[in-house]
Amino acid sequence: MMRNALKLILLTLPLIGAGVGYLAFTVQTKAPPDQVVAAERAVAVRVIPARAGAVAPTLRGYGLVTPAETFEAIAQVSGTVAWTNPGLQRGVALPAGTPLLRIAEEDYDLALAQAEANLRAAEAKLDELAVSQDNQRAALEIEREALALKAADLARARSLFEGGNLPQSGLDNARSAELVQRQKVQGIEAGLALIPTQRAVQQEQIAVSRAAAEAARLNLGRTTLTLPIEARVASVTVEAGRFLRSGEVAATLDGTGVAEVEAQVPVARLRALLRHAAPDAAAFAADPAAMTMLLQSLSLKAEVRLVLGDETLTWPARVARVSETIDPRTGMLGVIVEVEDAYSGAAPAERPPLTKGMFVEVEIAGKPVEGLVVPRAALSGNSLWLVGADDRLVAATVAPLLTQDELAVIGEGLDAGARVVASDIPFALPGMLLAPVEDDALAAAMARAR
Repeated sequence: MMRNALKLILLTLPLIGAGVGYLAFTVQTKAPPDQVVAAERAVAVRVIPARAGAVAPTLRGYGLVTPAETFEAIAQVSGTVAWTNPGLQRGVALPAGTPLLRIAEEDYDLALAQAEANLRAAEAKLDELAVSQDNQRAALEIEREALALKAADLARARSLFEGGNLPQSGLDNARSAELVQRQKVQGIEAGLALIPTQRAVQQEQIAVSRAAAEAARLNLGRTTLTLPIEARVASVTVEAGRFLRSGEVAATLDGTGVAEVEAQVPVARLRALLRHAAPDAAAFAADPAAMTMLLQSLSLKAEVRLVLGDETLTWPARVARVSETIDPRTGMLGVIVEVEDAYSGAAPAERPPLTKGMFVEVEIAGKPVEGLVVPRAALSGNSLWLVGADDRLVAATVAPLLTQDELAVIGEGLDAGARVVASDIPFALPGMLLAPVEDDALAAAMARAR
């Protein structure tokens, strides 16, 4: 067996060697294959030309509509409600000057009559003092003349007494008569001296009586509660026949002239908007008063929007102020805008008025920033991909002035008309060949977004 195997190996080895040698000869002498050079493929990209434009930095927030004015019909006097306006019902709009309710007036009529009577009595007393003064002055002249006569009588009596022609009793009688008359004069003079003081006291009494009469007159007028502003009834807590206490709220009405919205906005976004609007402004960070003054001085544009299904209603607004504190949970600050004539243009089933409780969007726009406008998605940090003159990819370093929503405004590093790549290019390399196509739809969308 081993001999047969050995013979088989010895027979096959020459054959194998011959085959290997033939294969080697064939490989060495065969002509090389033809080389095919692959053509460069252009990458299709969407481009948009950089065009000069202006984009206003905006800030958006959301909040609830509230009336700028709210009137509480507070009773200033107590009494039974004798009458209420039929229109004093929730949801009814009432013009300014409308009487809302009337408290029974009988008690206040009597109080006014009594106060006016007291005033007339005090004024009559003052007149009486004037007449009394005149009378006492006339009486004083008479009594002084009588005193002069008594003094003359006393002088004659004394002369007669000294001459022995009049007894002591006669002299005493003359002296007594003169003293009595002098006392009368002194009494009248004392009465006249008191009249200025009595007049001053009476004048004060008149002032008190006049104030009491005026208070009674005011209280009588306060029995009718009148609406001072144009408003819509929000709540009613009173009806005819009920006793209303002084200080009690009978109804609450919301003014329809001016509406307010406190839109919650991020503080950082507000600061950024203000920096664009007033780059030279000093620090205005955390002081609501300083920020309010700055906002008012910039005349920022604002708009309130209400989305109703497929329709969006808008109202022009004015930035009024900022709230006093920042919400510690959300870091949001309330910016309050005002809408004049919130009910103007309202039409049933077409355009509702801007009423309390509506959830709306507020957009605040600053001074437009001018530059070259490009898609924000095309900007990566400070870099843009451009299509060069030979349709080759070029990297550009730019200085963005503003990035907002889908837009970016470039200040430096970009020429007007440059073709900005708006597509994502996988494995982008400068110099690669491109097949640019202008994106008209994107250009139209950018134009609408400005």
